Amino acid sequence: MSYQVPVECLNEIFEHLDDKKTLYSCLLVNHFYCKISIRILWRNIWRDIWCSRFIMTYNQFLRVSSSILSTLFACLPKESKELLFKKGIFISTPTSKPPMFNYPSFCKVLLIEKIFLIISVALQKIPNTKNRNYLVINEVIKMFITQISSLKELSYSYYDDTYIMDSDDISFTYFSGATDCLTNLSKLRCSLSLSSKFFYYLSKICHNLQSLNIVFGLGITKVPNELKELISLQNNLKDLKITAACSGDWKDIIPSLTKHSNTLTKLHLNNVFNDNLSVSFIALFSNLQEIKFSYSTRNFGEKQFSDFEKLQNVNFPKLQYFNIPYHCTKPEYVMKFLENNGKNLKKFVIKEEDCALNLSTAKFCPNLKNLSIAIRCDELDTLRIIFNSCQYLESIKIWCGVRYLSDKEVLETIAIHSPENFCKLKIYNDSLSKSKLLPEDLESFFISWKNRPSKKSFTLLINKTYSSSSISLEENEECMKIIKKYKNLGIIKKFETKFREKI
Repeated sequence: MSYQVPVECLNEIFEHLDDKKTLYSCLLVNHFYCKISIRILWRNIWRDIWCSRFIMTYNQFLRVSSSILSTLFACLPKESKELLFKKGIFISTPTSKPPMFNYPSFCKVLLIEKIFLIISVALQKIPNTKNRNYLVINEVIKMFITQISSLKELSYSYYDDTYIMDSDDISFTYFSGATDCLTNLSKLRCSLSLSSKFFYYLSKICHNLQSLNIVFGLGITKVPNELKELISLQNNLKDLKITAACSGDWKDIIPSLTKHSNTLTKLHLNNVFNDNLSVSFIALFSNLQEIKFSYSTRNFGEKQFSDFEKLQNVNFPKLQYFNIPYHCTKPEYVMKFLENNGKNLKKFVIKEEDCALNLSTAKFCPNLKNLSIAIRCDELDTLRIIFNSCQYLESIKIWCGVRYLSDKEVLETIAIHSPENFCKLKIYNDSLSKSKLLPEDLESFFISWKNRPSKKSFTLLINKTYSSSSISLEENEECMKIIKKYKNLGIIKKFETKFREKI
């Protein structure tokens, strides 16, 4: 007699599948497995497609965009199809039969600008494309709004890459059903370019945002009062990201954030082509657990945040994650900040190539579990000191290359000096580096790792830029034989080499 696993058990199992390929394979098992997998895959169908587009050719992305659009078109209600057909827009569907599932109803995430780009790409050969793009996107969004019972995440920005979207031509908040769909929205990404009516509408119905991502600038610097009202009305805002692009400045919005001084736990400030933005207001949020700074700049070498000096003596008793990029501020300010806040840090990302600052990490951050760091080629002792001082360290991300330590030096140091719980290494190869690892070096390292008392499997991840001249281990047959050997023995948990875009 056959036995059917209860749907609750399968749901729980499928939810914990990390590999999307496995979920896709489950689609083919039977209708029962297919239904559960489809619900999970369509929850955020845009995420995996968007991550994959950077390794797709344009023609591949065009095929994917057309495939998604044809599926969405098949799900459109009859009246929407008839409207588009009258306007000369006909999109072929995968089959002549009705869709097996109501795919839009499974979505919990809407990325409006991504949907717009997919439609723009898929319909680019149709004449009068701009107006027809908006006709299609309005009908598609209307379908999502009426079919999704409770949207969790919304991203709505006016542009993406070379496709500029006019938000005034999208009637997003005025579709019937939008109120029910958006009431429990918990994550919002938006830009100042959106109509003030959009922010006004959300301020009336969305009071449970936990994550807010706002893009300032791009030609618009005035913060709408409706956005300030939306921010002030949130009940439990925890996660805030602010991007100031070009002439944008976040100072006008700071008074609206003060209400959330007790609830805000994550803050990410991103400076894009701006100079000397103020960050001292961070002192208002004493309960922060995560602080991240990032930037792009026209004036490389300049200090990007004008008043970080005022933060060096501020205490954040709950801070566990701190990320500060290269030339963000003076190293001595960061060292003083670590002296006051390093004890509780579990994760630290530092890209400043400063020996004293790296050594202060070892001195002031004894409880680190994850560290990302750049150590110059003549400072190998710094890595040894960090390993000896940070006895809870589990993983490290480290630059390797001409100016930095070699991958061979890093592995040798890990084999001898890494603490008991250490088990993960991620190497960033710079654009000029060539790997110095030989098969015998790998063999020696994994023999040492096998004999460690902890018996933890090792994870090795290697990233290199597209312009890198380095030869990856995957291209070295002898090295790959060793990798395979120790994978089979359970010594290696995961090995991966992949490209990343040059920073």
